[in-house]
Parts: sequence; structure tokens; C-alpha cells
Amino acid sequence: MPIEVEHDEVRGRFVAPVEGQEAVVEYTRPDDRTMDIHRTFVPPEGRGKGLAGLLVRAALDHAMAEGYRVVPTCPYVAGFIEKHAEYAPLVHA
Repeated sequence: MPIEVEHDEVRGRFVAPVEGQEAVVEYTRPDDRTMDIHRTFVPPEGRGKGLAGLLVRAALDHAMAEGYRVVPTCPYVAGFIEKHAEYAPLVHA
């Protein structure tokens, strides 16, 4: 069964269920055109299954669709963007 990622805009996060827990990518909005993605967390039960990448891709796709710039404060997100050049234009200088 495919894993569904939900966007919880009120709490500033993208969430996927993992064996009764949550994998998350969290962000803040320092202004109306920017997403500062500052945290990625996957519970131990869900690690090694590509969940972090799935969540980060969902967050970056959302930013792209909305025309937001991204500040990749989270090291995992920064590394993901380095490996996936299609997201590089989103990075806020």
C-alpha cells in the first residue's frame, strides 16, 4: 500500500504514518514567499524505507507549485537538494 503524505499547513509540516507513529518534515514561513524547512524526522521503525525522501520531495514540490523560495536549514533537506538538481532553483540565496 502506498504511503500517503499529508500537508498540515496549520502546524507547518508534512506527515506520513509509520507503524502508529509519524514521520515528518517541519517548516516555518518567515515571510509569505519563503519556506524554511528545518527538521526531518523518521521514527526508527520507518528508517531505510525512503520516507524522509518522500516527505522532502512533497515539501519541495509544494514549494515549487506555490512559487516559494526554500531555505534548507535541515541538513538532510540541503543534501537532498544537492542530489536532485531540479530543486536547486528553489533555494533562497
